[in-house]
Amino acid sequence: MPKIMIVTQGNTPMASPELQTLIAAKRANPYDGNKSIEALRAESNARGEEPMPDGATNSIVDANGVYAEWIEAPGVAQDRTFLFIHGGGYYRGSVQSTRPTAARISAATGARVLSTSYRLAPEHAFPAAVDDVHSAYQWLLSQNVDPTKLVVGGISAGGGLTLALLLKLKEDGAPLPAGAAPMSAWTDMTQTADSMQTKADEDPSISKRYLDRMSGYYLNGADPKTPLASPLFGNLSGLPPLLVQVGTAETLLDDSRDFAARAKEAGVYVEYQPWQDMIHGWHMTGFLPEALEAIDSVGAFFKSRMP
Repeated sequence: MPKIMIVTQGNTPMASPELQTLIAAKRANPYDGNKSIEALRAESNARGEEPMPDGATNSIVDANGVYAEWIEAPGVAQDRTFLFIHGGGYYRGSVQSTRPTAARISAATGARVLSTSYRLAPEHAFPAAVDDVHSAYQWLLSQNVDPTKLVVGGISAGGGLTLALLLKLKEDGAPLPAGAAPMSAWTDMTQTADSMQTKADEDPSISKRYLDRMSGYYLNGADPKTPLASPLFGNLSGLPPLLVQVGTAETLLDDSRDFAARAKEAGVYVEYQPWQDMIHGWHMTGFLPEALEAIDSVGAFFKSRMP
């Protein structure tokens, strides 16, 4: 098996009309650096108003003191699990606002999804989020979830936490999942990669200015190259197979591209998927055909990892 497979994704020769509409809406409401954390959180929480797909269910669980929900599409296999970690710059986002995305992942993977929360910055700085995601993973193992039938994945900050979790599990000598799927992952809190500048005019939602602000809240003085905050700088050897998805229009493009390259150098199997013209976290928008394609690809990766 090759150590890295690079597949440029996107079935359409140009961005779909739905994507163009979304980009126009984002450009009409650019990031306001003066907007409060509370106002930014309220915008994110409003996404929870999108209904879940027909037949999907959710149930609340206490995962070692961490709020989480089982989210299941109809007919999923009860012995297969996807641990989903929401994004939101480490300061916003929730299980509730990402239920529709988690439900679509459940349908694509044919597995139960445990969607976990974590404490948010600035009230709870690094490493609180890593600790909470780790607690949820350990809870799954305590419920007799087989790690060989478990894949972890998340979007944006959730992608960064996905990779930080792998590093922490490896450090502890704990069982690793069968694979991981970081999507539009934030892997480098220095914000010094080339794409921060080269993609600044293409990315309608995520800027270096924005990331600098949110990383400051999350790090609270910690070294931005600390591996559990910036997995790009960790020892990547021994990690399970990875599906790395990122849009080519993202300022965070190099966060994924560089991580995939370093993981490959460390001997990890990586399927790296740069999705043509996609913007940050496009997976979250249910009316985008490209979002459904990307989640279907996550489903295919998941199934390939099952024993």
